[in-house]
Amino acid sequence: MTDPHFPDLLLWAIPFFMLCIVGEVLWLKFHPIKDAYTFKDARTSLIMGIGSSISDALLKVLMVGTLFWVWQFRFFDLGNSIWIILLALVATDFVYYLIHYTYHKSRWFWATHVVHHSSEHYNLTTALRQQWTNGISGTVFFKVPLVLLGIHPGIIVFVMAINLIYQFWFHTETIDKMPRWFEAVMNTPSHHRVHHGRNARYLDCNYAGIFIIWDRMFGTFVPELPDEKVDYGIVKPLTTYNPFKVAFAEFFAIAKDVFAKDLTLGQRFKYLFAAPGYSHDGTRENVAQIKQAYIKKHPDQADTPGLPLS
Repeated sequence: MTDPHFPDLLLWAIPFFMLCIVGEVLWLKFHPIKDAYTFKDARTSLIMGIGSSISDALLKVLMVGTLFWVWQFRFFDLGNSIWIILLALVATDFVYYLIHYTYHKSRWFWATHVVHHSSEHYNLTTALRQQWTNGISGTVFFKVPLVLLGIHPGIIVFVMAINLIYQFWFHTETIDKMPRWFEAVMNTPSHHRVHHGRNARYLDCNYAGIFIIWDRMFGTFVPELPDEKVDYGIVKPLTTYNPFKVAFAEFFAIAKDVFAKDLTLGQRFKYLFAAPGYSHDGTRENVAQIKQAYIKKHPDQADTPGLPLS
């Protein structure tokens, strides 16, 4: 296999996305959910989605070109049979889990991913609230091992598009629970609502793209609890609908911290790459500290899901 060609699924999916958003809005008119939508928030999410598409197109040569350059050093060539494509779908979903985990554990990567979590509402437009800086984040290198093991870059791009399209439908409150067998294996609206929560017990969990089994295997799964409604957003809200501020606010915050006076080189490094919430003087809290503080206030809940998971 030298140059396989696959359709641009994300481009094809755009009309489907828009149709589903319209359908969700109409459904909510007759089955209202409190704070499901606000016009300003939805508008910002759509603008972020358009900007993400433009930035991905501009940086596609950098991202995909890196994988094609690595292809020449591959150890194997697995071909492009349907079985290899299915294998690639599962393998890239595992890689997505690792990327998503890293997004939440390192501030450099979080600066890109925080965009997707910045909305305090949860609806299908939230799925389109995507980062403009993905091309410079460095996550493309997570996919290099797949290329070296013989999965063609064209296949990786194709199945990653399937992964992203799958994730669109579960950004909604209009679906409660799927059948138990489906909830056990696949990512669902219930699982992903938890991921978007800023409740102490819901922070940093459910990183899956398609298959929730990764979270179950590695201990990062937290169920949606019937007695605790998800509070959407980030711990420190952005309080802005300006798409440029949404896209770059955390990068400016990082720069402010890294170049502050009277810091050691190690402290500057940690402000860039340590977990979000790091501070050299202890004036901020990271996720682990937030969870521990919650347990101190609610010791009777220490053994419930999500606590003391960090």
